[in-house]
Amino acid sequence: MGFKVGMSVNGVVTGIQPYGVFLDIGEHTQGLIHISECRTGFVDNLNEIFRVGETVTALIIDIDEYSGKISLSTRSSEVNPEILRRPKSFRPARVRYWTNYRLNIGFKPLARAKADWMKDAQNFFR
Repeated sequence: MGFKVGMSVNGVVTGIQPYGVFLDIGEHTQGLIHISECRTGFVDNLNEIFRVGETVTALIIDIDEYSGKISLSTRSSEVNPEILRRPKSFRPARVRYWTNYRLNIGFKPLARAKADWMKDAQNFFR
């Protein structure tokens, strides 16, 4: 059986380390579920989630073509209730502008004020 990214595989937990869980997915092949891919949110202790010998369904998320290492995820199989929840109502967003967009005046006020600024500067340095 050739493994491909995106395949769902069943595997038996063969080892638990602080950084992840090793699965035997058949054909003398092992895969790793990294601690960040075990569950959505913070995972403190993998021994609370997995047991050695337990059968787990995981998704192949990466296969290293040089070393043949397989990265697995059980996080992708979780259903996130936030995604399923529908918003109660839709309100259009109100766009606010920092300037009056109807007046296309650009830098004209600065150009007008420049003459006064120059006079003030010349008077200050005299």
